[in-house]
Amino acid sequence: MTKQLTQIADDSRNWKNLGKKIVFTNGCFDLLHKGHLDLLFNASRLGDLLIVGLNSDNSVKKLKGRDRPVQPEADRKEAILNTNFVEKVYIFNTETPKAIIETLRPDYLVKGGDYKSDEIIGAEDVHSWGGKVKIFPLTPGYSTTKKIKKMRTQGLV
Repeated sequence: MTKQLTQIADDSRNWKNLGKKIVFTNGCFDLLHKGHLDLLFNASRLGDLLIVGLNSDNSVKKLKGRDRPVQPEADRKEAILNTNFVEKVYIFNTETPKAIIETLRPDYLVKGGDYKSDEIIGAEDVHSWGGKVKIFPLTPGYSTTKKIKKMRTQGLV
């Protein structure tokens, strides 16, 4: 087990011993916008602690292309933590956050409405220990990819 997964296991055990309900979501969160904030706020209301799995810079490049992320992982992590909805952010460098989900064992796994329940990594695991998967609708008009394309056409990036 990696050092980070050991820390996640310790954190999870401590929170569960305190009777806390853990909510988990993940993503790139490249340019934090209202759609992200709506998701984080709604997710935070499902339990006591919202934990975010953040794609590393390398992971974002593999998913979104060589020009991404626009912001480095340290900046993205700080922005998410400064929302005051999020307890902790774990950066993962793998293709998916499955190892974090299996180790954390959240009570809720949350994704945005661009996912179907059968596409959500870790959903089967969460259901296996009695947790729930929640999909929140996307906030209309907010997309990081579209925002970056618009910024590029305007010469802003």
